[in-house]
Amino acid sequence: MNYILFFSAFLGVFILLNMYISKRLIKKLDISDKAKHYFHIFLFANLIGIVCYMLARYYVNIPNWLYFLFSIPIGILFLLFCTAVIYDISIVLLSFAPVIESRRKFLKKSLDISSLAVASTLSIRSLYEARFINVESIDIKIKNLKEPYKIIQISDLHIGGLIDASFIKDIVQKVNALNPDIVVITGDLIDVDVLNAKDVLDELTNISSKFGTYYIVGNHDYFHEIEKIISAVKDLGIRVLENENVYIGEDGSGFNLAGVYDLFGYRTKTHIPDLPKALLGKKESPTILLAHQPKFIKEVTSGVDLMLSGHTHGGQLYPFKLLVGLQQPYVNGLHRHNENLQIYINKGTGFWGPPMRLGASSEITQILLSGV
Repeated sequence: MNYILFFSAFLGVFILLNMYISKRLIKKLDISDKAKHYFHIFLFANLIGIVCYMLARYYVNIPNWLYFLFSIPIGILFLLFCTAVIYDISIVLLSFAPVIESRRKFLKKSLDISSLAVASTLSIRSLYEARFINVESIDIKIKNLKEPYKIIQISDLHIGGLIDASFIKDIVQKVNALNPDIVVITGDLIDVDVLNAKDVLDELTNISSKFGTYYIVGNHDYFHEIEKIISAVKDLGIRVLENENVYIGEDGSGFNLAGVYDLFGYRTKTHIPDLPKALLGKKESPTILLAHQPKFIKEVTSGVDLMLSGHTHGGQLYPFKLLVGLQQPYVNGLHRHNENLQIYINKGTGFWGPPMRLGASSEITQILLSGV
């Protein structure tokens, strides 16, 4: 029943976006009625593609090349919607511009052409940017750390669909080449039934580091039987931090690594984050906390020096970054939350939905940790 409600709400939003694009962009373009008709056919076909994407992601197994085609319409629709909003605002401003009518018509025609050109260019550019995973190297200093450490953070892989075994194998090779002390995975690992992801998950066993690999759940992991996901990850030899902490490094010169369940647990009434429990029994050393959503930082009052998060995808498609910023206190990168606490947000190593990124590249984070 939850899936039906989610699917209906998801589809309803995209129908509304289609209607807005149709009425506020296509209808106002100075083009022939025949051209407008073709644009409406394109919008309808794009909507059908979105429906097929949702069915393929959660209900039907299809070849990856077909999954790729079905995933693109979501990104195209979002970029068209942003274009339509900007176009709408520009039309209003143009109506008040103190210019002669012939000049106004010329500007309107230029706006029509440029709007369609920009939407097309950004769609192609975002597909291109999603092909690459950047290694973001960041130096972070925390108080009282006796020895330097290299932490590699990956996040939001969203295994399923286009995130297949070859994709994960490439990430593992990049991670191993960085020679990490530890590797942390900050949530949203799997986005399909775990039984359909076993071969892909197995690639993670090839991660090599001095002190091991650690994982916390993200909100999407709750959608696909979280207990099965946790069990499957543990079977890989990866330590799952479930409101608990471990000590990394030699006694007296290392740090505490704590991890909590995701905030989504408050809604599901299961696997609820518990920071006091996660910090219980930790040693008198610097503490790093793994929490999937940046806004969990509001629950951190003391006892943590650095928090590592994901979830935001850095906005994934740039205009969306503005909306993410309304829901999360930080969207990407390193921030000093207060005098004692810093936070770093990984932009996501994989992607959700369309294989498209714009102004928010996929990321493997190399954190060079040292003391002050």
